[in-house]
Amino acid sequence: MSDANALDRATLAPYLDAHIPGFSRLAAIEKFKSGQSNPTYLLTAASGRYVLRAKPPGQLLKSAHQVDREFRVMKALSGTAVPVPEMLHLSTEDSPIGRMFYVMDFLDGRIFWDPALPEAHGNEERAAIYDAMNATLAALHDVDVEGIGLGDFGRPGNYFERQLARWTSQYRASETGTIADMDRLIAWLETRLPVDDGLISLVHGDYRLDNLIFAPDQPRVLAVLDWELSTSGHPFADIAYQCMQWRLPHASGFRGLGDIDRSALGLPLEEDYVAAYCRRRGLAGIGNWTFFLAFSFFRLAAICQGVYKRALDGNASNPEKARTYGEAVKLLSHLAAELIDKED
Repeated sequence: MSDANALDRATLAPYLDAHIPGFSRLAAIEKFKSGQSNPTYLLTAASGRYVLRAKPPGQLLKSAHQVDREFRVMKALSGTAVPVPEMLHLSTEDSPIGRMFYVMDFLDGRIFWDPALPEAHGNEERAAIYDAMNATLAALHDVDVEGIGLGDFGRPGNYFERQLARWTSQYRASETGTIADMDRLIAWLETRLPVDDGLISLVHGDYRLDNLIFAPDQPRVLAVLDWELSTSGHPFADIAYQCMQWRLPHASGFRGLGDIDRSALGLPLEEDYVAAYCRRRGLAGIGNWTFFLAFSFFRLAAICQGVYKRALDGNASNPEKARTYGEAVKLLSHLAAELIDKED
């Protein structure tokens, strides 16, 4: 059975030669195993190494897999305090591979897949890695969205209201069965939407440790990756999303920190991490924390449901792994249900 995500080197090579200055002689294409949303490839050419990120093949949910948004936001962030790879080319939908893609510079660094950081050189480096991640998030939320040309990057109005509507619609469109916890979570969020406080920033949408590239020899962020879900919106969505992930069990596919002794490893506690972020941004604190966390559980569950549906339809980037996302939806919605039960 042929791989729908496979790229033909002979077809792609002349296009890249023609559209990327300095690019020459594509020698190899290797698909990265990680990532469920947009298939990503390492290109090795005579002129160096590059990364190509494409829409997945097949019929896609409306507003999903917008690689052109990723390209635009990373291009706009070039030269700011938020490190990103150099963006080299964005194709149209009628590209040689039959779908939109972009090419960016390859950065040689470290990606940490386990938030417990077993490969780090002791507690001091672990603490420094988390602090660098915190500082980068604060820097992102301090970026002048209008000033970098992204004033139209998100719609006006209550960010959480429109995001709840969007992801509820996406979830219903990819629903494969009734999950009572998910239905209850959606209803709870709908009745507890916070009043729009006017806080607006560039929001990454999937800000987590393994979407960052760190320098090979120091705890410094070289680049923030995977901007598909980025928009202008409420900054608390990013910080809550990150903390939500750390509440998940370490044994799960998400590799959370929920059952890890953070202090023993030099990792910050949730309240300390949030406090450091607030200090960096001059904030007194974050109220309504349960809503922000519950929303993060819901949103990630809706994303996982979409991945699971694509696996069933045969369009997933990593089909075997994608099928486990069906169970992830149940785990996420259950943990959220426990969270809102404590609030009520």
